[in-house]
Amino acid sequence: MQFQIDNMTCGGCVRRVTAAIQSADSAATVTANVAERRVDIQSSSAEQTLIAALENAGYPAKPVV
Repeated sequence: MQFQIDNMTCGGCVRRVTAAIQSADSAATVTANVAERRVDIQSSSAEQTLIAALENAGYPAKPVV
């Protein structure tokens, strides 16, 4: 799945976003593109679970269709 995270602007943000996703699914694989402010996630967790984890970390995410 892919999410748009508008306030992911630097490497530190990427680390926090990755940690938030992996707090919901420790086996998740996260690939971030800071320039486009998008993340690609390989996870067995539900989309809503990951969105909630990102929201709690201060990184509201929108699914990319």
